[in-house]
Amino acid sequence: MPGANDPISITPVRPLGHRLFSFAVITDTHLNQGEDDCNSPFEVNRLANRRMRHVVRDLNQRDLAFVINVGDLIHPVPAVPDLYEQAAARFHEQVAKLTHPLYLTPGNHDVGDKPNDWAPSAGICEDYLALWSKHFGAHYQAFDHGDCHFVIINAQIINSGLACETKQRQWLENDLKTNKGKRIFLNSHYPPYFSKPDEEENYDNIGEPGRTWMLEVLAKHNIEALFIGHVHNFWYNRYANTDCYLLPSTSFVRQDYSEMFRIKPGPDDQAGRNDKAKLGYFVVHVHEDGHVCDIIRTYGETSAPNTPEPAAVERVAAVHPRLNRHAALGFDMRQNWMEIVEIPPTGGLDEFDRKEVRNDYPLMAIWEMGVRRLRVPMRDLLVADARERMRALKRHGHEFTLFSFGEPDERTRELIVANQDIFSAWEIGVNSEVLERIIGGIGNIARRVDLPIYLSRLRSIDELRAESGRYFHVINQGFLANDLDQMKGLLARDELAGAIDGFVFRLTADRNPWEAVQEAGELAGQLGVKASVHLRMCGANPAEAKEDDLWVTNRIAEALLAACTKDNVSVFADTFIDNDRGYFVRNGILDRLNNPRQGFHVVRHLYGALSQDTGPFAAGPAGTVEGGRYLTATGSESSYVLVVSDGSLSNIEVPLDKTDNLRRIDLVTGIVDCASDAREAGTIFVQFHENAPVLLQFS
Repeated sequence: MPGANDPISITPVRPLGHRLFSFAVITDTHLNQGEDDCNSPFEVNRLANRRMRHVVRDLNQRDLAFVINVGDLIHPVPAVPDLYEQAAARFHEQVAKLTHPLYLTPGNHDVGDKPNDWAPSAGICEDYLALWSKHFGAHYQAFDHGDCHFVIINAQIINSGLACETKQRQWLENDLKTNKGKRIFLNSHYPPYFSKPDEEENYDNIGEPGRTWMLEVLAKHNIEALFIGHVHNFWYNRYANTDCYLLPSTSFVRQDYSEMFRIKPGPDDQAGRNDKAKLGYFVVHVHEDGHVCDIIRTYGETSAPNTPEPAAVERVAAVHPRLNRHAALGFDMRQNWMEIVEIPPTGGLDEFDRKEVRNDYPLMAIWEMGVRRLRVPMRDLLVADARERMRALKRHGHEFTLFSFGEPDERTRELIVANQDIFSAWEIGVNSEVLERIIGGIGNIARRVDLPIYLSRLRSIDELRAESGRYFHVINQGFLANDLDQMKGLLARDELAGAIDGFVFRLTADRNPWEAVQEAGELAGQLGVKASVHLRMCGANPAEAKEDDLWVTNRIAEALLAACTKDNVSVFADTFIDNDRGYFVRNGILDRLNNPRQGFHVVRHLYGALSQDTGPFAAGPAGTVEGGRYLTATGSESSYVLVVSDGSLSNIEVPLDKTDNLRRIDLVTGIVDCASDAREAGTIFVQFHENAPVLLQFS
């Protein structure tokens, strides 16, 4: 069992080593034949050319070795060759301004749909393949960059029976054999599957026997990553040793998949097709021993023709969970963050059956923010697919804390012991009134697992009444500072000897996160244990809604910085996605469409800024000023001041000992400036974006 006095470990599963180079993957650009001329019935499609132009300009500001487009370059299908040729011309006009080498992958809009008996689509044929060759070149190709080998294939010809299918298969297998030993990245348009390798065929995946062949290629040749387009939404799977990424589109969202969300699309979302927050592309960073993907959300931004390119702006770089050195704050995954949803037949692209997909937008947000720690309920352990999913995600740096209540039964005990490799800690809730009956069993199971064990206590009716001023019929847990004697008593029990590594502390909504986290760390230090702090994002009254984004954002930002200064404390915010119904209605950092709220951006940029410092961090003074408050911390390379506004002012003055080498980071936009125009003799005039927190950094 880990030592209770050891610092909480935040270490990657395997060091990635130095970054070697980066490349971008874009997909489903769907360019039209004219700037406003579009043959789609959906209005949002008219924006595709302007959105692509923005993407090209954004790519030009990045340090990239090359760019790969994984298909559906244009929207008019080859069945209408006159429009196809015009759209191809528009595509070449735009990418002529791209400053990086570009490699192209054919998509179904480019060469025709896969073999398909149930949809009235223009299926792949020799004439359509010839159009691609004429306008875009090779159907499959390979190239090297450093010691890495990149392969592009035409997924549409799989299962077609055309002569080119056999030629591509022979070429691919020979190419992979020739390049054995290299790191290989495969690029295609159709995904072999969404959620399960044996799922039923539908319009959007590859049918048999081609699917089995493609999956065997991944396993046999140890493909490092597979990048796929077509579905206009984000998914991640791991097959054998291959990370499989299904990418968002730059142009529009496939609206049939809006059924993944339990809420009506927004007023400007065009039934989900124009859900701007789900548009974007990938930047892939290749390291010595692996890779990580940055998801770049474009939010549907557009650029008109013949307008100057925007000036370069410095922004905080996001940090992937696997590279986050200071990931002390995580989230309580109350809602099903691996939910399988059945998409109904739409009459658009599928009509004869439902299709199962997993909603991976929670995972996408977690990766973007650099969040490593996730607190999961017993339900995620009981489901076999969820267990394997968590194992796969551990490779991306995630650390899972299991939580449960009481003494587990025999079946659950054996399941925990057999799967303890998934988890980094286990929290057990106990009811003091029945503790004597179960304390021996808890001690026994705690000693059987090689995991840090944290105890939490159920709050009594009298305690709940004292917190809220009246009794509400609700359940709350966690220790408070005045429970110190109870914690000492538990550690002294013979039944728990050598079994308990820490306690769960309850951080109520009326408490200041900065002070409460510091206090929890000090108490844990006195007891010789660790602290898991539960950051409550709701009050004591289950009928009172907490829907103030600024309050949520400030609270999480304070807790994040505070947790980074205490090596014996981890913090879990209890609301990741909005809870817009039921008890304790409150905002999270994602809305019910799983799109970012203000808090998402602040976590992303605060972790991005702090991860550049090797640490450790030490807490400094905190203070209140008119319009807000400030919190200070010192790392190995920089000092930091987190400034939060109470919402009453757009700017405040913060007293500082020095203002040299100052960088100001807007934690909503990530924009960095030197704040040279805002300094005045020992103070800084801090301006806010939407009143959200600002980070000051002294290098």
